[in-house]
Amino acid sequence: MTANNTIGQGKGSKRTWLLAMGALAVGMTASLSALAANVLQDVRYASAPGGKVDITLQFAEPVGDVQAFTTDTPPRIAVDLPETTNGLSQRRVVIGSGATSAVSAVEAGGRTRVVVDLFRPAGYTTRSSGNLLVLTVDAGAVQSNASNTMANPSDPTKRVASAIEVANIDFRRGENGSGRVILRFNGDGAAADMRNEGSKVVVDVANASIPESLRRRLDVTDFATPVQSLEPNTNAGSTRLVINTNGAYDSMAYQTGNEYVIEITPKRAAVIASAPSARAAGAVAGAAPSQGYTGRAVTFNFQDVPVRTVLQLIAEESNLNVVASDTVQGNVTLRLINVPWDQAMEIVLRAKQLDKRRDGNVIWVAPQKEIAEFEKAKADARIANEDREELVTEYIAINYGNAEEIAKLLTENSKNSGGAGGAGGAVQNKGFLSPRGSVSFDNRTNTLLLIDIPKKIQEVRTLLATLDRPVDQVLIEARIVVASETFARELGVIFGIQDRVGTLEDAAAVGETTTDSGFLVGLPATTPAGLLNLSILRSDIALDLELSALEEEGRGEVVSNPRVITANQREAIIRQGDEVGYLTIQPATTAGAVATATVEFKEVLLELKVTPTITQDGRVYLNLMVKKDEVSELIENPAGGFVPQIARREVSTAVLIDNGQTVVVGGVYEFSSREDLRKVPFLGDLPVLGNLFRNKNKSSDKAELLIFVTPRILQVSKKG
Repeated sequence: MTANNTIGQGKGSKRTWLLAMGALAVGMTASLSALAANVLQDVRYASAPGGKVDITLQFAEPVGDVQAFTTDTPPRIAVDLPETTNGLSQRRVVIGSGATSAVSAVEAGGRTRVVVDLFRPAGYTTRSSGNLLVLTVDAGAVQSNASNTMANPSDPTKRVASAIEVANIDFRRGENGSGRVILRFNGDGAAADMRNEGSKVVVDVANASIPESLRRRLDVTDFATPVQSLEPNTNAGSTRLVINTNGAYDSMAYQTGNEYVIEITPKRAAVIASAPSARAAGAVAGAAPSQGYTGRAVTFNFQDVPVRTVLQLIAEESNLNVVASDTVQGNVTLRLINVPWDQAMEIVLRAKQLDKRRDGNVIWVAPQKEIAEFEKAKADARIANEDREELVTEYIAINYGNAEEIAKLLTENSKNSGGAGGAGGAVQNKGFLSPRGSVSFDNRTNTLLLIDIPKKIQEVRTLLATLDRPVDQVLIEARIVVASETFARELGVIFGIQDRVGTLEDAAAVGETTTDSGFLVGLPATTPAGLLNLSILRSDIALDLELSALEEEGRGEVVSNPRVITANQREAIIRQGDEVGYLTIQPATTAGAVATATVEFKEVLLELKVTPTITQDGRVYLNLMVKKDEVSELIENPAGGFVPQIARREVSTAVLIDNGQTVVVGGVYEFSSREDLRKVPFLGDLPVLGNLFRNKNKSSDKAELLIFVTPRILQVSKKG
């Protein structure tokens, strides 16, 4: 029984719910009817004289205000019908007459948009009568901004021109060397039209006049842009501005409020972007996208169109989803020719003080202040969450680095100039840590003690995975070579006449003595190579002639080969040598005092000092000093003993070397030459025979210091 009652109550509740939903549906229908007060019922077309096409839109109620605009790439005419629903049975009506291809209608958000697809750009006019709106499309004549204006419903055949005057003409240099011409008017609604004529850009403003004070030629060559000069003038009561250019260029124009801006940009080689959004195949031929923009080139021609409508059209061209904030309002007049769609969006946003944020294929558009406040609130919320998050403790062992140095890196070394923190409630800059985080270290176990929120601890672990790794080492090998070469030539003569009374052995003995009184000439070599005796006139009188020659050639080299291994960016020093002692005598300074002898020492070292740095491309930058000392001689000290004279050879330099390459980092070349001549006066100057009366001595010494350096990287892999 209870179950039956429950079921009955359920059926009654269901009927009540259905009645409520029905009432709600009726209410929603009434609301939608109130929101969409008109209905597009029919679309028909007919050919008109001159290749024109009349497109008639039939509505359920009289036509109110409508908005129309055109695009050149692709050529289209769009008519927005606010508070209108789409009652057509078919979405697209094919026409195929004159410049008109087809007509389609789409409903969204309580309004309907009628789009006329064109075979080629064409002008149009609109007129309304009761519940009919007639759109007349031209046969394909050049479109004029003046004709793309909604006719006054009260007078569909006339357009009232406003009294607009050019207030100022300004020129500026833009980004990437572009020239920017700004036409300022004394009011809104200027109907400007721009076209390219060879090296000139012509701008006609049909409904604006220009005062005499502004009709002067402006030379802007010094700005280093494609624009050379500006020539403003009148043209049948309207205003014409001729922009003279030099070189290849791209032109575009846009209008916001009372300003009409023309940008002339140097043309660069077109770049086909690899991004999927850059559909270069559909770009207009010869149009080079501006630097930094990759969107497909489009042409827009808007006259006082809502910004939200422009954003919707850009979304269709870019195949992206554009979400506009409710605070995005206002209208814009825009004429862009062969401009990437993403640049067109930037221009619209800049003109209306808007900004955007992109997430995947969705773009959010809102006023700059609103986005800034949103991001600030988001950052504040993140900080607030971090302040409430629970702290955790982690112990991180350091393998290759120094725990104390890493702790300083995480805190002190990462602070900015104003982040020292302190009392007074100021937020303390903790480097890589959160404001509540802390870090300490244990030198004995080389461990970091970290207290912070989990997010920050994970960031520190990621950082340590990069920093705490083995450092490559470098083997530096130096070779110090001292090469010497000496050459000496000595030529002498002993010439004499004496009685030969002795034996042959006696004569030989006499010849070995350089001071024998029997010789008339004695200029012998110090080490004679041989002895020759001749006897002339009689047997007891001998003419002795001695010729000697000596040629000595000597070569020598000293090689030192210091080696050292060090870690990357760590200085290494290796030295070998002696300390040479010598006496110094301090004389007595007072009467009766004794002079003092002191033993002092001088270092005679072979030393290599080097700091290597391994570059990212596998080379080695060396900051090195090489020194080799030698005791050249001992100088007698008048006070007693000897003082060593030390020959120093040293080079200090910095050099970048490939791994394993050997280079000469220094060299010193010394050369000395000496020639001595001893002769008998007068006789030594005789031709030919004079050689018997003179002694020559030639000597030359050469010494060269060469220092070779070879670095080799010893890579250390981390064990895992």
